[in-house]
Amino acid sequence: MIIIALGSNLAGPWGAPVQTVSRALDELNKGPSRVIKASSLMLTKPMGPKNQPDYVNAVAQITTHLPPDTLLRLLHGIERLAGRSRRRRWGARTLDLDLIAYHNVVRKRSGIALKPLALPHPGLHEREFVLRPLHEIAPNWKHPILQRNPRQLLITLFRH
Repeated sequence: MIIIALGSNLAGPWGAPVQTVSRALDELNKGPSRVIKASSLMLTKPMGPKNQPDYVNAVAQITTHLPPDTLLRLLHGIERLAGRSRRRRWGARTLDLDLIAYHNVVRKRSGIALKPLALPHPGLHEREFVLRPLHEIAPNWKHPILQRNPRQLLITLFRH
């Protein structure tokens, strides 16, 4: 199962955040990828700096023949089309697309470097805005390292 998280909290060339996330889902359904299932849209508080608008979030299950690193480049290309500029970590953005999981592939980052791509996404189990929509579309999916489904991960998250 390939899982992509989508988020937007700034208007951009594709419109308001709701329109941007919807258009991003359309873009994920073109070319070398197809959307199998997408969650409903969810309004969430920002992670990091709180002096920014709330986010519109969703999660999609896709299929593609692309390997993970090539898929990540495709996601970054879609972000650029939506007006994304990478200036501030956890700052407001027109579109954020994260590769959350790629089948059961497990890849760790070396040190603090952002490359190679880490899988599953290292912050997945700490992000309610990913876990809730993931539970909606894939309640039986299991984190390949923690061996817990989205509901179990949410329970653990709320205990802390």
